[in-house]
Parts: sequence; structure tokens; C-alpha cells
Amino acid sequence: MALRCLITAGPTREFLDPVRFLSNPSTGKMGFALAEAARDLGMTVDLVAGPVSLPEPRGVMLYPVVTAEQMRLQVDGLFGPCDLFLSVAAVSDWRPKVRHSRKLRREAGAPALELEPCPDILRAMVARRRPGQVVVGFAAETGDLEAGARAKLASKGVDFLAANDVGGAAGAFGSETNRILLLGADGSRHLLGPATKAEVAKALLAAVLPSLVSR
Repeated sequence: MALRCLITAGPTREFLDPVRFLSNPSTGKMGFALAEAARDLGMTVDLVAGPVSLPEPRGVMLYPVVTAEQMRLQVDGLFGPCDLFLSVAAVSDWRPKVRHSRKLRREAGAPALELEPCPDILRAMVARRRPGQVVVGFAAETGDLEAGARAKLASKGVDFLAANDVGGAAGAFGSETNRILLLGADGSRHLLGPATKAEVAKALLAAVLPSLVSR
């Protein structure tokens, strides 16, 4: 029986009013590359993607969403039967507490922007995972890459944490290449790349699949 892989990709958008939102520069390219790599390995792939400008990968089931809450609901419905969950999406951490139904007018002055947390999709899935499921989290870092990765590996409770540097001109957002530090809860440590995102995706799956097969 083919393994089932669930992947999130791209950004989310959290709206202040109908024309303004909080988001980030994620293009979804890494998540889409992983979807294609998993498909090429014979997996059944469910891809939950925020707003991106990428063609739908052939042979992959794509579920478009916009907000973090929409992504949470879609992932929640697909997580149960998956064997491997790759939480690649750059999900917004905060959203405006009030979403205005009409466009805020400049003449009215700058609004007071009060924020509230978005759902932590990765933490929620880790809490309900069944034995045998492998969960890989992703972390976009701008400071000490390894320190940030190790902290999130411990706090999120994932099997693997993939961290990349998104700061500066050579950051991963929008680039055709990537360099990932992959840390395992088993103490493993892999440096993947720098290489194209397609090549990094293949290397990442090669690193995590033995853990999945051994369960």
C-alpha cells in the first residue's frame, strides 16, 4: 500500500479589511517541490497551499486555502490517514483581532491594530498524531539558525525540524535554491544543499523516510 503524505505550503493571509492583510513572502516553492518529490516516490500526496502563483503539480491533490484558520480546518480533515506530515507553510503567527467588513479609509486616520494568535497547526497535529506517523516541522530563521532549530525541535515535539535562513538577499523566500539544516529528535543532523529546491526536497525525503519505514 502506498504511503500517504500531507504537505502544507505557501503563506497565509490574515485580513484587516477586504483589501489589506498581514502575510509573508513565502512563494510555496519548497512545499510544491516536496509534493512532487513525494509523488515521484509513489506516495499519495495531499497538498494544502495558501495563496501562491504556481501551477498545480501533476498527480497531486491540491487544496487551496487563504487564512491560517482555513488551513487548520483542511489539515485537520486530512491528517488522520497520512503517514508523513510535512508542515512547510509559512503560517501567520498573528491576525488582526477585528476584521472590518468595509475598506478602512485613509481620511479616518491610522487604525489601532490589535492582534491575536493564529492557530498553531503543527502543535495541534503533533498532539493528536497516532503511533507510526512522522511529523516534520519547518522553521524560517533570521538569527542563529541551529539554536533556533533546536529550540523549535524541542518545543514543537516533532520528529524532525527543517530550518532555513530567510534573512538577507540570499534568503530562502522566493529563491530557486535552498539550504536546510535538518535536525531529528533521534539526534540526527543533516545539512541539505545549497541546491535547487527540487534537489533539497529529494534529499530531505531520503533523510526522513527510514524513520517512517522502520515504524
